[in-house]
Amino acid sequence: MTAFPRLVLDTNIVLALWHFADPALAPLAEAVARGGLALSSRDDALEELRHVLTRPRLGIAPERQARIIERYRGCLAPAPGDAGTFDLPQCRDLDDQKFLEIARDCGANHLLTRDKLLLKLNRHRLLRGKLSITTPERFLAETLRPVAQTSRTNASSHAARR
Repeated sequence: MTAFPRLVLDTNIVLALWHFADPALAPLAEAVARGGLALSSRDDALEELRHVLTRPRLGIAPERQARIIERYRGCLAPAPGDAGTFDLPQCRDLDDQKFLEIARDCGANHLLTRDKLLLKLNRHRLLRGKLSITTPERFLAETLRPVAQTSRTNASSHAARR
């Protein structure tokens, strides 16, 4: 098992990080850039991202679309060979079922999304103790920020002992 969280990001979270540069997710982007998180995806999710990036209402130039996909691909970590298998609940939006499958198949600790139908599944008995489906904001508050605070506290304690 990795020493850091393994995450699956749904398409909208990828857009929030690499297209919109959502300031609320800056700590998440920094953790990804530092290599402190392992991201996982697969071809069908990347194809969905590619398709969404071409939507006219987003107005993203083809060169920028390619850069976003390549930047995201560059952050993906190989899936561990020892990922567990377990039954999954059925998402009411069948297009989102792939994110549950990716999370299970790569042994992810967290699936980050803002999608209400996916978030609702976090309480499902089949996922209890296996996978947390949460918003990136909640992940930051409950997982990344406490780790950062502990690291700063430990560094301060170490410096005070000198």
